[in-house]
Amino acid sequence: MPSAFFVDDEIVKGLPGTITLLRDAGYHEDEILRWLFTPDDTLPGAPIDALRGDRGREVKRRAQALGF
Repeated sequence: MPSAFFVDDEIVKGLPGTITLLRDAGYHEDEILRWLFTPDDTLPGAPIDALRGDRGREVKRRAQALGF
């Protein structure tokens, strides 16, 4: 489990829901990790950084849109 998935020994808020949305969109584990850690200039930063920085709503919106 990547250390970026935790803040103060707790799972990053919004991460489980984001992973569920990506799985529902047909992403496999390796694709989910790649998506979470790939920098996106429009966030800015990688989705995991946005989740850790309390920008989870935008990350989840983007993950949900991948299913359509």
